[in-house]
Amino acid sequence: MSRRKPRPSAAPGRQHQRGAGGSKPVTPYEDPTVLYGRHAVQAALGNPRRTVVAIRHTPQAAEALSAILDALPEDRRAELPVPQAVDRAEFDDSLPAEAVHQGLVLKVEPLDDADLGDLIAGWRGRDDVLVVILDQVTDPHNVGAVLRSAAAFGASALIMQDRHGPPVAGTLAKTASGALDAVPMVRVVNLARAIRDLQEAGFWCTGLAEEGTVELAEVDLRGRCALALGAEGTGLRRLTRETCDALARLPTCPPIGSLNVSAAAAVALYQARLARVPGGDLQSLKS
Repeated sequence: MSRRKPRPSAAPGRQHQRGAGGSKPVTPYEDPTVLYGRHAVQAALGNPRRTVVAIRHTPQAAEALSAILDALPEDRRAELPVPQAVDRAEFDDSLPAEAVHQGLVLKVEPLDDADLGDLIAGWRGRDDVLVVILDQVTDPHNVGAVLRSAAAFGASALIMQDRHGPPVAGTLAKTASGALDAVPMVRVVNLARAIRDLQEAGFWCTGLAEEGTVELAEVDLRGRCALALGAEGTGLRRLTRETCDALARLPTCPPIGSLNVSAAAAVALYQARLARVPGGDLQSLKS
């Protein structure tokens, strides 16, 4: 279902945008075959598309791991490797300094990136699809947090640039709290082209910007909808803004004019989810 309409007359052009909020240092290179933390491990073990090479745990985490494995279908348990108990010091030596592993670490094969064309084809006949677009968001903590919100509020995919995104590794997976194995991630070379592909498939694409011409609550977020959020500090790039169908702002109170990208994504995704509930019944959000 398409809701194409004229673009806002007050196009912001090259104005500075801080809708994505502040930044953190990019985490140094991480091994994309290592996942850690209870929620990330539990989601990966339960994902039949995920190949698990090794399961390691501290003696203190043996009971928690046993509960996770016992909850899995028998055929999934049968294809997993035998868990290995490892001393905590050995864990700490093999993981990033800030890693909160909770005594659980997996060696895995990375998931293949989803293909946008395949996803669009798979959505044929559905008019309730919500996707998130990230424009040059490089902090794995932010991407992981956005992915977690995407899963919590029913988004069907997260789309980001191939060259300007963080590695899909332990930090991102830990922050995503299991969402990495729940929400398909799409990496594209040309973000504007991806937005146009969505528009041709009937998606209404809204970019979040501090100087958006309308508040997000005024945008129709039902049906096929995409929310685009910009990089830490700089916001959406010019071409991304011009390709979106509309720019909207969150109604923050002075002196705060913007939110961190992950916080903004959570608010926007909640707004979109609420718009899809008949009568705005909050209790129906869990259905």
